[in-house]
Amino acid sequence: MFEKQRHELYLILGALFFAINGVPAKLVLDSTLSSLRLTQIRTLGGFLVLLIWVLIRNPKGLKVTKSEIPWLILFGLVGFAGVNTFYFLSIHRLKVSIALLIEFTSPVWIALYLRYIRKVKVSSLMWWGLGVSILGLILLAQVWKGMTLNGLGVIFAFIDAFAMCVYFVVGERLTKKHPTEVMLVWGMGISSLFFAIIQPLWNFPVCALSKTISLEGALSGNTVPAWTLVLFIVFGGMVIPYLFVIAGLKGLSASISSVIGMLEPVFAGIVAWILLQEALNAVQLVGAAVILVGIFLADCARNKV
Repeated sequence: MFEKQRHELYLILGALFFAINGVPAKLVLDSTLSSLRLTQIRTLGGFLVLLIWVLIRNPKGLKVTKSEIPWLILFGLVGFAGVNTFYFLSIHRLKVSIALLIEFTSPVWIALYLRYIRKVKVSSLMWWGLGVSILGLILLAQVWKGMTLNGLGVIFAFIDAFAMCVYFVVGERLTKKHPTEVMLVWGMGISSLFFAIIQPLWNFPVCALSKTISLEGALSGNTVPAWTLVLFIVFGGMVIPYLFVIAGLKGLSASISSVIGMLEPVFAGIVAWILLQEALNAVQLVGAAVILVGIFLADCARNKV
C-alpha cells in the first residue's frame, strides 16, 4: 500500500511543479523573452539534463528503427515544440489557471479521435464528458457577457490542447517499445533541433537574461534577475516534474496517472491566486469545476476503449 502511495505522491509533485512553472514563465514572457525563445531554452535545457540521465542509466535504449523516425519527428515537433510554444502563448494572454483548464480538454478530443477517425467504439461517458466540458467552458468564458477572455489566447490554448492530444496518442504508440524517459529525450531533442534551425542559438538574446524582473501579486515590490526564473523554468518546470511523472508511472496504471495529472490546473489556480492574485469570480470557479468533471468523465471513457 505504501508503495502505491509513494508513486501517487510522485505524480502529485509532478503536477505541482508543472503548475508552479506557470508563474515564473508568465513573468518572463511579460518582461524579457518571447514564447519561442522561452520554449527553446526550456526544451534544450531539459533535453541536455535528461540525455545525461539516460546515457548514465540506459544508453542502449536510445536506439530506434527507421520506421519510428517519422513518428519521433511528429512527437518532437508537435508533442514538445507545439505543446510548449502554445502553452506559453496562451498564458501570456490568459490567466494561467484558465489556459491550463482549456489545455486539459485534450482527453475529450482524444476520445473523439478514437470514435470518428479510428472508428473505435467509445463509452457513452465520453459524450457526457464532452457535453459537461463544453458547459464548463461556457461558464468559464461567460459568453453571455460577450467574450470576457482574450480571443487569441483561447485559440492558442485550444491549439495547445490538440498538440497535447498528439503527444498522448503518438507517445502511447512509441512507449510500447521504448521507456518513457527515452521518448522524452527524443522528443525534447527533436524540438531543440527544430528551434536551433528556425532561431539559431548564436542569436539568442543573452542580455535579456540579465534584466531585472519585478515580481507581482503577493511578491510585489521584489525583483529578481531573469536568469534565475529561466533556470527554475528549465529545472523546476521541465526536468523535475518530468522525472517525478516518470517515477510515478512506473508504479501506477495510465488511467490513475492521468486522473492525478488533472490536479495541475487546480494547483495552477491556487498558485496563481496566491502569488499573482489572479482571482476567478464565482461563476468562473463553477465553470472550472465543471470542466474538471467533464475531463474526468472523458478520461474514464478513453480508458474503457
